[in-house]
Amino acid sequence: MNATSPSKRACEAPPTHLAIAFARNLKRLRVKRGYSLKQMAQLAQIDPLVLRQIEEGRAEPPLALAWTVASILDVPFAQLIAGAAPRGTVVLRHDKVRLLISESRGLCSRALFLPEEGQRTEFFSLPLAPHHSESSPPHATGSREILHVAEGRIEVTVGREPPHFAEAGDTIIFPADLPDSYRNLTGLPAALYLVMTYPDRAQAIDTDVEAHAMRH
Repeated sequence: MNATSPSKRACEAPPTHLAIAFARNLKRLRVKRGYSLKQMAQLAQIDPLVLRQIEEGRAEPPLALAWTVASILDVPFAQLIAGAAPRGTVVLRHDKVRLLISESRGLCSRALFLPEEGQRTEFFSLPLAPHHSESSPPHATGSREILHVAEGRIEVTVGREPPHFAEAGDTIIFPADLPDSYRNLTGLPAALYLVMTYPDRAQAIDTDVEAHAMRH
């Protein structure tokens, strides 16, 4: 996507600490899965040099790429941005929240939780710019999205289903292991909140086996 005008941007540049956490986790998980950097780049359909820059913490991962990588590695998104989890009560300051931005800057994802290994529930704030549309690749098998519209009116498309419409106060729940897209239908920013849930590994394996059996 090409960059949009400032009026169509949902947020500004993310903090660099996320790039460092993402880089560290990406390399660790890639090696664990047995992928070379070149193989990973081919699966993600990006230039290996760009992936190397991201893996070395020298470039911020675009939002769509981050979700694609999580899907390829078959891990919850939190595992790619996880860091050392503090103990006790924690206040997440607005200027310290982990943030990923789409290439067009029309959608940004603010992690409103402490990313940890093995986490199966995630909570995000998703400001969506006026008249902006953003697509997402399928996420991990068995995952679900619970999307709440705090402000605005949006169109959500899931897989091959006809579009669904939601406005302020509405919540839409749908399978996240299908491609989906959000579109802001108004000339004002939309305020969205997203809860992502993932099955445990055993449940995900059972789901894959059942789907394979149904196809055969």
